Amino acid sequence: MEEFARALTDFVRDHEAWAAPIVFLLAFGESIAFVSLLVPAWGALVAIGALIGVSGINFYPVWLAGALGAALGDWVSYWFGFRYKEHVAQIWPLSRYPDILPRGEAFVKKWGVPSIFIGRFFGPLRASVPLAAGIFEMPYGTFQMANFVSALIWSAALLLFGDVIGRIMEWIWHAF
Repeated sequence: MEEFARALTDFVRDHEAWAAPIVFLLAFGESIAFVSLLVPAWGALVAIGALIGVSGINFYPVWLAGALGAALGDWVSYWFGFRYKEHVAQIWPLSRYPDILPRGEAFVKKWGVPSIFIGRFFGPLRASVPLAAGIFEMPYGTFQMANFVSALIWSAALLLFGDVIGRIMEWIWHAF
């Protein structure tokens, strides 16, 4: 995974115009149920965030692309859960890890709308919470409001974290 993040970061450094589309795809993959297990993009998103301050990449388009990708990934997960309710538990990887869905259900039932915000920031919950919200029919408008607002915050947090790390590393490099 580290090599994947490094290769993407190098590509974005050399081709800054691709930063927003790549961040969109990474955030989408990171947020969509099932795919997020295969595409753990968190490290690559932070690494691309580190390029923002040191390379001159414009923060706002990349931030919005990340937020939109994350929100669309969660929307697809919600829709999939809503549409295929009882069949979802029989699909891999949930069929191999039967405790994930009941844990997601309990989490959504306990926390409600805040579960969408909380789930966005914790890897194991990121894709299962929207799926559970769809299965257990959280109201669509309520879900989408929490989905888009939390996606904006999540995208900013990852990219700004990377930006801060990048600026600190640049300062250390020049200081010593």
